[in-house]
Amino acid sequence: MLAVVLLAATAFGVWRRRVDGRVARPVADATTLTRAELGHELGSRATLVQFSSAFCAPCRAARQVLAHAATTVEGVRHIEVDAESHLDLVRRLGITRTPTTLVLDASGRVVRRASGVPRTPEVLAAVNAVVTS
Repeated sequence: MLAVVLLAATAFGVWRRRVDGRVARPVADATTLTRAELGHELGSRATLVQFSSAFCAPCRAARQVLAHAATTVEGVRHIEVDAESHLDLVRRLGITRTPTTLVLDASGRVVRRASGVPRTPEVLAAVNAVVTS
């Protein structure tokens, strides 16, 4: 019995490590976010929206990755949203953990999503895909 539990826990850990932080297309229909909902102006070409919470250690690492991406590509803005203060938006978007990152196009439409700390090359690739389309 212990071997089964250990095997299941190991399999879950391997799966979680593989998918954590991966930038992918959202599963649901495209949602559009506005300046009023986010409390900040959107980027002229793309916006990186990070949902964080006060005691989230991985959120600090995600903040660095996203801030770097925003300074690397012109017209891209990074916005950090406190998930606890915006529960209606969190529920509407189906955000279940922090950090969660949404990549928005210039019109505010959600085109990519990542849970966990996103990887820099994937964020830059997603931003470049949005900016060049």
